[in-house]
Amino acid sequence: MTSYVQPLVSVLTPVYNMALFLPECIESVLKQTYGNYEYIIVNNCSTDRSLEIAQAYAKKDPRIRVHNNDRFVGVIENHNIAFRLISPAAKYCKVVPADDFIFNDCIKQMVELAEANPSVGIVGSYQISGAIVRWQGFKYPKAVFPGREVCRQDFLGGESTFGYGSPTSILYRADLVRKSKDYYPNASPHADTSACIRDLQDSDFGFIYQVLSYERIHGDTQSSHSQQINRYISASLNDLIEYGPLFLSRDEYERLLKKMLNAYYQFLGINLFRSRGKEFWDYHKGRLKERGYQITFLNLVKALVVKILRELMNPEQAFRKIMKRYLPKKVSRTLN
Repeated sequence: MTSYVQPLVSVLTPVYNMALFLPECIESVLKQTYGNYEYIIVNNCSTDRSLEIAQAYAKKDPRIRVHNNDRFVGVIENHNIAFRLISPAAKYCKVVPADDFIFNDCIKQMVELAEANPSVGIVGSYQISGAIVRWQGFKYPKAVFPGREVCRQDFLGGESTFGYGSPTSILYRADLVRKSKDYYPNASPHADTSACIRDLQDSDFGFIYQVLSYERIHGDTQSSHSQQINRYISASLNDLIEYGPLFLSRDEYERLLKKMLNAYYQFLGINLFRSRGKEFWDYHKGRLKERGYQITFLNLVKALVVKILRELMNPEQAFRKIMKRYLPKKVSRTLN
């Protein structure tokens, strides 16, 4: 009888000024019940004690390797540097951001699902994000989903609970990571989603119905910055234009593109009457211009008028929205 040899997993932690959370992140990796992994920490010219902390752990554990960038780079580029450092022998790749952590059986369970299903390129799982459990759109007990179906559901379903996951909650097959110089294909803070859509053209998606990771929510995260200016809407438009035609019929694509552009202009129209700075408008003008669209006062007002007319045609729904927004939560909940 031959003994089972665990495949090598490359665990990656890109870090910039996360000394407060980095020890907990590193400890969570070192406590894994899965044994065969290398751990690469990529320091992006931190000005706090992040590098010192990483090097101290590396002295104690030979599985840890610390890479220190010689210049400061953007968040996505730092991740791509980390991806390029994985061992040629690695079969899987797991990202653990420096302000997040994974639970003890995380890598073990993800690898077991991937090993049992060679068609699976990406494995996802439940994740605690702040105070909520995310990625609940999959149907138990099915564990393997055709990648193209998952992408179609993402584009067409409109379910807020559905998604591929965050870097903390998923495992990549290393062959996918090695296919391109930059695994995350664009500069968007949500380039990890773009990578999933791209790779699920030709591979399946596996899902584990257990909480295996924790995503910390605080003011310095990319998610927090993205919410402040709503980078999600531009990232979704970019993914639809870039990858939508690969998964959707022409009618589906054109209908969804029109709907998304209308929603984008309505969002911007609403913000004409809010205190938004130059960064907000420059960002959205730039993202739309990249895709051949522009922001004018006329098209924003037109989109806003359409939205107002639709609200007026459904006054009960409009009233509920107003109540939920302006009344205390305990009062507004009674309206549901």
